[in-house]
Amino acid sequence: MELYLLKSAAILAVLFAFYKVVLENTSMHTFKRFYLFGSLLAAFLIPLITFTSYVEVSPIVPIYSEVTPQLNYTEVEQTLNYWPFVLWTIYGLGVLFFSIKFFRNLFGLIQQIRKNPKYKNSRFINVLLSETVIPHTFFNYIFLNKKQFENREIPQEVIFHEETHARQKHSLDIIFVEILQIVFWFNPLFHFIKKSIKLNHEFLADRAVLNTGAETSAYQKILLAFSSPDSYRDAITPSLAHSLNYSSIKKRFTLMKTHTSKRSVWLRSLLLLPLLSVLIYGFSTKEVLKKEVHSELVQQKATKAEIAEYNKLAKKYNAIDIEKRIIKKKDLERLEIIYRKMTLAQRAKAQPFPECNQTQNYSREEDNKKFSEANYYYKGERITFEKANELLDKNNNIGIYISKEENTVHLYQEPFDKKKIAIKDNQKMPSVENGNLYMAPEAPPPPNSNKVEYVKELGKRGATFYIGPHKYSTDEAIEMVKKSTNDVTIDVSQYPMVHLGGC
Repeated sequence: MELYLLKSAAILAVLFAFYKVVLENTSMHTFKRFYLFGSLLAAFLIPLITFTSYVEVSPIVPIYSEVTPQLNYTEVEQTLNYWPFVLWTIYGLGVLFFSIKFFRNLFGLIQQIRKNPKYKNSRFINVLLSETVIPHTFFNYIFLNKKQFENREIPQEVIFHEETHARQKHSLDIIFVEILQIVFWFNPLFHFIKKSIKLNHEFLADRAVLNTGAETSAYQKILLAFSSPDSYRDAITPSLAHSLNYSSIKKRFTLMKTHTSKRSVWLRSLLLLPLLSVLIYGFSTKEVLKKEVHSELVQQKATKAEIAEYNKLAKKYNAIDIEKRIIKKKDLERLEIIYRKMTLAQRAKAQPFPECNQTQNYSREEDNKKFSEANYYYKGERITFEKANELLDKNNNIGIYISKEENTVHLYQEPFDKKKIAIKDNQKMPSVENGNLYMAPEAPPPPNSNKVEYVKELGKRGATFYIGPHKYSTDEAIEMVKKSTNDVTIDVSQYPMVHLGGC
């Protein structure tokens, strides 16, 4: 809250300083009215703007240490902090004081309207007061001295000046800033902004009178007449109303003769764009959210439909003698995609991946033996292969983490369990230092139209090559690519694991 108030006050100070230096002495009074009003809104809204950016991070499996933490209890003497209570009390008293002042002025105007005779003139109502008053306006009510009004001693320019305040609803601006001043009474800027708003209202009313054809010198004499006589000096005008002889007569006289060119208006207006940009950039809130990107460590579970599709294709090609077996390129790519999505349990139950190279002797029995002999862990506890299969079959949100340590598999819930994984049986804890955690791989080299050269470059950077589940050396991969340059596909989406498509 304190930071928000500081930002709001700083924005308001910058915008008000811009008004005093660049805008106040121009004749663009209507623009200035909306600028002052907009400055108040901007000061409150800009600190609430939040720019959110996302940073992609690779998930790291949390590690649980079995060492029991030592808890030390120390008696701490509690002390009461009275400052918040004191500050809120002072703030409340300030709000109460300015609220009483506001409602007292408002009640005084209402009482004057109720108790004194009124004369309705078209859409405006003249409230005729017996005491000596300076003509002033509150919404559609124009307060005048009864004797002067009945004797027609009040110049028509004065009447039109006050009617302009009522017509342009200047009282709405004053009520708005008065309410803000009650809430933010501790900020002195509101006092100066209110004065500037009321002064600009006088500029608007003066311009309206002069636009009717009144002579500037004659109108200035009328203003001096209402400002100079002793009979008017002691007259009190409510702060919520607009008074004819408002202060800064000299500045009003100067601006009556000032004309701002259209070019100057455009230049001064355009200066607002970089100013607002700086304020929004400097005083808005920046929020950075982390977005997990799952690498090859996290395998997605293949659907039943995908497994059925895989088994159908694998059974079809496994039924063909390996020496005569030719797998279509699109079928092989589909088999590889589904196989990579399958969990260990799904692979163990599925058809063996169709072999298309005589040098490989892959069998389902060997695959089952490899999976059944792995060490499985779930929520820090070692479990059996059968229990791992049961968890994977019954829970769609169960994923696996394969440690670089041979035959070690961790099961976890997505998103990662808050409970951390522990490795037992005196094994090294997975960590970056022990080399047990996969780190986010570096980006592969840029693609090369020469596929053989591209495989060589991948091999130099330490890539491993696979066709289906079978691993090949760089030299073997190069030979296979040379034999089928036109048909082979090179998938680096799981780099440094590179999958070759086609046989």
